[in-house]
Amino acid sequence: MPVSPLPPRQGISANRLRAPGGHQTHTRSGDPVPATVGEWLRAEFPDASAADIAGLLAQDPQTVSDAGCLCDGTGRPIAATDPVIPGGFYWFHRPVPPEARIPFEIGIVHSDADLLVVDKPHFLASTPNGRFVRECAVTRLRVEREEPDLVATHRLDRVTAGLLVLSRRPETRGAYQRLFQDRRVHKTYRALAELPAGFGSGGWEAARPGEECVRRVERWSRLEKEPGTRQMLEVPGEPNAHSTIEHLGAAGRLGDFRLTPHTGRTHQLRVHMNGLGLPILGDPVYPVDLAPDPYDFFSPLQLLAERLAFTDPLTGEPREFTSRLGLSGWG
Repeated sequence: MPVSPLPPRQGISANRLRAPGGHQTHTRSGDPVPATVGEWLRAEFPDASAADIAGLLAQDPQTVSDAGCLCDGTGRPIAATDPVIPGGFYWFHRPVPPEARIPFEIGIVHSDADLLVVDKPHFLASTPNGRFVRECAVTRLRVEREEPDLVATHRLDRVTAGLLVLSRRPETRGAYQRLFQDRRVHKTYRALAELPAGFGSGGWEAARPGEECVRRVERWSRLEKEPGTRQMLEVPGEPNAHSTIEHLGAAGRLGDFRLTPHTGRTHQLRVHMNGLGLPILGDPVYPVDLAPDPYDFFSPLQLLAERLAFTDPLTGEPREFTSRLGLSGWG
């Protein structure tokens, strides 16, 4: 993946475009290459005005004032008359409008030379996503801490709270990102759900002596996206998702659960809990997608990324982090 030559602006990373043509395989490698960058951009963005296209390009590539315009991989500002680099990458900062603040703060759990571990609150996206670009954990932390190199090594759903790990240095970032990509990080979550009548039947095992949980179940299923919706569905077929779900105790009809994902499918824990007849309290998507206003903070999802543990790829030492957050209605 090419690295942007442009630093983040107000905590927001530059956007990337790839020109058609070139010798490498990509989706546009077989398209004809326009003679100039101006011609390419007019074809690429047919609905953009001439002023919009002109604003993206350097008027004088030698001037510092044009440094925020479209740049090539070396950071050199590009003019409309420049030839297109076949298959080349170009970078630019697009305008980002103001966003209403998500009224919850990020807690710092741990900081060292390479990592920043934080408690992400409910309702705050981890990374820029759709309508939330400024109001996400990465952008906020880059601005507040004046650390433009911060990058999340994994993601949490916007409505999930808890531990988020960010890389502070490009030099060591890949090693930590690979931990998460290769699923060499042990994660546990806590969740609250209403206990249905007859809870405990249907595959739940009683805890063995000395175990802190009351009962557990291994949930294996195949998850696929429901077309046109946000929901993932459990469908027939070879399983691609596995979770361990442990019941830790109850207060009346409210059950406390520890969830361990062994795979990393979208919404996996939420789908598996719902499939067991235990939809997590406050879930806006399962069993029914309520399509709530993202600025409605009345009923947070009772799901918390509580613990992360891994062997540090640089030192070989064990690392473990525990969230300082809790769940509503539980001690």
